[in-house]
Amino acid sequence: MSERKDRVTVARLQKMKREREPIAMLTAYDYPTGQLAEASGVDVVLVGDSLGMVVLGYESTVPVTLEDMVHHTRAVRRGISRPLLVADLPFLTYRLGVRDALQAAGRLMQEGGASAVKMEGGRDLAPTVKACVEAGIPVMGHIGLKPQAVHQTGYRIQGKTEQSVRELVDDAEALTEAGAFAFVLECVTEEAAQTISESVPVPTIGIGSGRQCDGQVLVFHDVVQFSVNGFRPSFVKTYADAGETVLSGLAEYVRDVKNRRFPQEQHVFHGKSAVYGGTKR
Repeated sequence: MSERKDRVTVARLQKMKREREPIAMLTAYDYPTGQLAEASGVDVVLVGDSLGMVVLGYESTVPVTLEDMVHHTRAVRRGISRPLLVADLPFLTYRLGVRDALQAAGRLMQEGGASAVKMEGGRDLAPTVKACVEAGIPVMGHIGLKPQAVHQTGYRIQGKTEQSVRELVDDAEALTEAGAFAFVLECVTEEAAQTISESVPVPTIGIGSGRQCDGQVLVFHDVVQFSVNGFRPSFVKTYADAGETVLSGLAEYVRDVKNRRFPQEQHVFHGKSAVYGGTKR
């Protein structure tokens, strides 16, 4: 458990890049996962729209609503204090115009308690990012594979060609100029991630993008395998098998109830025998 008590800020993350200190980022979706993330010592907690798959049971992030994001961000905020709390802007909420983007981002901060928002996209988003930053809303970018566009693009590794790498660098530079304080690089080749990381002064945080990023982010449920028969992406390292541990405990509870081994004497309360009738079974 980390002993560091200093609250992480946008400025702190940028200082970490300059000093080549790796940034650890993890998703969380409610109060207990927020508490666990905080206790682990992570620098950034992301309330990702990945909650659509790992918490709400959807097939993609697309069905996640702004109401969902506000609700879950508010719960995570109650569980953390030190890490920077970033919340995803869900599908379309920042694509209908700058005014709508500002309103959605404002809700995540005012109602959800987020310290920053994250949005997927490249150069086309620069005006929206600029407007949010000028309104006092810190923005983290997200380039490479964009899950909200999966129905259009599919799940494909990005940065395999010289042109693709150039486009990714152009996106990163344009968003940096617009004021983005960091980027998530998702499923980008390691070589492309290195080029991007060296091209911008702000931190790059990789997921499936190799070792040359300024930090790493993974989904909480992937890190601790908090599921039953869950899908494990090839870029994930699982550090615990919480799903099997929890399932084993729950199954033992059910067996004890069925066989009348729970509750036992130490789990019950007694009153005066004269007050109560009935017989023991």
